[in-house]
Amino acid sequence: MTDRQTGLIAALDTRDPTQAERWAHAVTPHASVIKLGLEFAYAAGFGAVARLAAGRALFLDLKLHDIPNTVGAAVGSLASLKPAMLTIHASGGSAMVAAASAARNDAFATTARPLLLAVTVLTSLDDAALAETGVAGGARAQVLRLAELALRNGADGLVCSARELEALRREFGESPVLVTPGIRPAGAAAGDQKRVMTPGEARRAGADWIVVGRPITGADDPAAAAAAIAAELTS
Repeated sequence: MTDRQTGLIAALDTRDPTQAERWAHAVTPHASVIKLGLEFAYAAGFGAVARLAAGRALFLDLKLHDIPNTVGAAVGSLASLKPAMLTIHASGGSAMVAAASAARNDAFATTARPLLLAVTVLTSLDDAALAETGVAGGARAQVLRLAELALRNGADGLVCSARELEALRREFGESPVLVTPGIRPAGAAAGDQKRVMTPGEARRAGADWIVVGRPITGADDPAAAAAAIAAELTS
């Protein structure tokens, strides 16, 4: 899969809108999409999300997970932000994923629909952590189970670790959009991530998009860090 075009999503994880804007300005020439998640949305509010996303493609990473009616209503409530990508938890079950998909289709009937991405197993979890929650068989088996459930019920793609990319491509082919957080350039600290790969390894394994946060935002020169990762994706 070495000829795959893999895009860079820059994760702007901060509570400070001014800092987020500085990072967004720095990475925009190198990252096609910016990611805003729970930390920013809860601290700065959705008005700040809208302002920062204006003129940029937005990966709105809220990982919605609740009863089907609530998740469907939440998806409809987010339509004004016009995200390019929106996340839900696949572990919410078939009815919840289907409700999110139906609400997305209704809310975005007259505008560009965001990709509905189902989070499988968080990259901060390994087999032992999953076993603590009662999930047997390890991360890969659980990712494949949740992937089948999510795709069958209307998800456009999946959020998974790079370690599961090859297995997902073998099982589901090229159609699902696969987005991989937990990406660390060679030599970078893994932090709280357990299942990691480098940008180039993730591209070769089948990622459509990689999500990179701290190796960019924690660098002395975020623009240069983003540029180096983008260059690795095309080498």
